Amino acid sequence: MVPTITKPIPFPSIPVFQVPPHPIWPSLSVTEKEILKTSIKQMLKEQNGVLVAHYYTDGALQDLAEETGGCVADSLEMARFGTDHDAETLVVAGVRFMGETSKILNNEKRVLMPDLAATCSLDEGCPHDLFSSFCDQHPDHTVVVYANTSAQVKARSDWVVTSGIALQIIQHLAEKKEKILWGPDKHLGRYVQKLTGADMIFWPGSCVVHEEFRSVALERLRKLHPGAAVLVHPESREDVIEQADVVGSTTALIKAVTTLPNNEFIIATDAGIFNKMKQLAPEKTLLEAPTVGEGATCHSCANCPWMGMNSLQNLAEVLKNGTNEIEVSPELALKAQIPIKRMLDFAKKLKS
Repeated sequence: MVPTITKPIPFPSIPVFQVPPHPIWPSLSVTEKEILKTSIKQMLKEQNGVLVAHYYTDGALQDLAEETGGCVADSLEMARFGTDHDAETLVVAGVRFMGETSKILNNEKRVLMPDLAATCSLDEGCPHDLFSSFCDQHPDHTVVVYANTSAQVKARSDWVVTSGIALQIIQHLAEKKEKILWGPDKHLGRYVQKLTGADMIFWPGSCVVHEEFRSVALERLRKLHPGAAVLVHPESREDVIEQADVVGSTTALIKAVTTLPNNEFIIATDAGIFNKMKQLAPEKTLLEAPTVGEGATCHSCANCPWMGMNSLQNLAEVLKNGTNEIEVSPELALKAQIPIKRMLDFAKKLKS
């Protein structure tokens, strides 16, 4: 049962930030694309580098990562892969917090990103000074932050979680009767609270991609495709989650497409995930959950504009010039490692 909060909580105001326009990269011919990929492969080899790409990046980057011995994964597996790999250079195609996490866990390695301006609305909406002040107001709470945060915010926390392991960690803390201060995604936090009954207060952030899915439009689409399974990422609104057949991380949603018997799927997460889903289940029909209806702004239209900043073109430039290196001071990295490694150790115990 969800606990009742008996006194008002002074929630901070989310800072205003600018959602960038969707980047438009010059289209490449098949020949140009292959020349660029060959050059990138050679530079990765020469620099003892490995490419790690998120499921939400462009399909060409995902394919290249796998072709070169790297990986395509969610943020938890990206962190694990970079830590376990013996490459001297980690090239992270994703958003800035993913590159920072790689640097935190591998401070001795060089970590490059195609575009250092590729950030995240959750990260932008949770600046360290305001979040730290919020934590100071609740010193009796265990601070749990989502991976989509800066190195400074991670260093202020007791636990870091990803969507793939948040439920298990919050359940663990709830069983210990710990009060939890959660940040920054309010939708994921409330979803986890509903399932665990944990005593939680929330930083009021949200993801511009998942915030856009609309329940009324989703209901109409379901009626047009009555045999479709609805797959929803837990960063989505509660009224969207309520219509889901499966709620889970990117990895969980990909698994659902390959294991469920349905021929059609309505997907409520970033459409970049379709690349891997189509590889694993080419016979299935994949439909984007709608981002239209009352209150919709189409800031994202099911594609993160920051993820869209990653391309073959700027990946090649970064490797050629050695620019866009992620820097995290050793002192900050040591502090931020503690809650991240706590998560990784917990995940390892779950597996065993």
